[in-house]
Amino acid sequence: MEDRFDCCGCSESLFGRKYIDVDQRPHCVPCYDRLFAHTCHECSQTIAHNTKELYYEDRHFHEHCFRCSHCGRSLAQESFSSLGQNLVCSDCFCNEVASKCVACDKNVKPGSRMLEYGGSTWHEDCFCCHACGKSIGAEAFIPDNNNYYCVSCYETRLAPQCALCNKALTKGGVTYKDKVWHRECFFCSGCRLPLSGQTFTSQGDKPYCVKCFSSLYAKKCAGCNTPITGFGDGKYVSFQEREWHQPCFKCSRCSVSLVGSGFFPDRDLILCTDCNSED
Repeated sequence: MEDRFDCCGCSESLFGRKYIDVDQRPHCVPCYDRLFAHTCHECSQTIAHNTKELYYEDRHFHEHCFRCSHCGRSLAQESFSSLGQNLVCSDCFCNEVASKCVACDKNVKPGSRMLEYGGSTWHEDCFCCHACGKSIGAEAFIPDNNNYYCVSCYETRLAPQCALCNKALTKGGVTYKDKVWHRECFFCSGCRLPLSGQTFTSQGDKPYCVKCFSSLYAKKCAGCNTPITGFGDGKYVSFQEREWHQPCFKCSRCSVSLVGSGFFPDRDLILCTDCNSED
C-alpha cells in the first residue's frame, strides 16, 4: 500500500499539489496562508505566501501597502522615519519636525551637519561671518547685536582695544573712566601689582592701589598722622588746611568726639565747648 502524504493542516493529500514545509511538516498553500501568513498592518489582509512582504518593528506589510502615511509615497526603496506609529518619508518627516535654517530658510534634515545657537538653527555651511562672509562652520565665533563674526574679523573690526597694549579684548576685562583694559594690563602705576578685583583709586589718569596712593599722595591725619585714603571708613573732617579721620576728630584735652559738635581752635589744639570754657 502506497504511503500517504497529507497536509498537516487539513489532512488532504498533497500528491501532485504544491505545498510548503514548516518545521519539516508539509502544508498545502491554503493551510499555510491560513495558519502562518502574516496580516498586513496597513490593509489588515493576509500577506499570501507568493506576495512580497516587508516588515518594520514587528509590523508586516504588503509591498504596495508600505507607504508614507502623509503623502502616500512608496517607502519600499526609500529612507523613512517614524512619527509615533506612522511611517513617513524623509521629506515629510523634515516638513513635520525638522528645524529651518535661518540663513537659507530650508529644512535642516536630521543627521545633517548643523549649528544651533540662541534658539536658531543653521546648516553648518550657512553659518557665516557677518563681516567677511566666510563660513564659520564649527569654528569659534563671537555674537554682537544679533550678528555673528569669526574671531579674526571681530578682533580687527569690532573688539574694544586695551588702553595699555592696544590689543583687542575678546573676553572679560576691566572698565574704568570709559576705558577698557585686559585684566593683566590693569595694574598699579606704583607697585605694578594687578588691580582687578582690588580697591584702587587714581591720580590723574593713573590708577593706584591703596597702599601706593597713600604713600604718594594721601594727606596725613592731624590726629594719628596716618594717611587719609577715603576708603572703607574713610570719612574725614577738614578744617584750616588740616584733615582728620572722623574717629580722630576729638577734643585735644578730654578726647570727646567733636564730629557734629561745636569746637574751638586754640593754636594747634581743637577744644570742645566745655574745655574751652575752662580757659
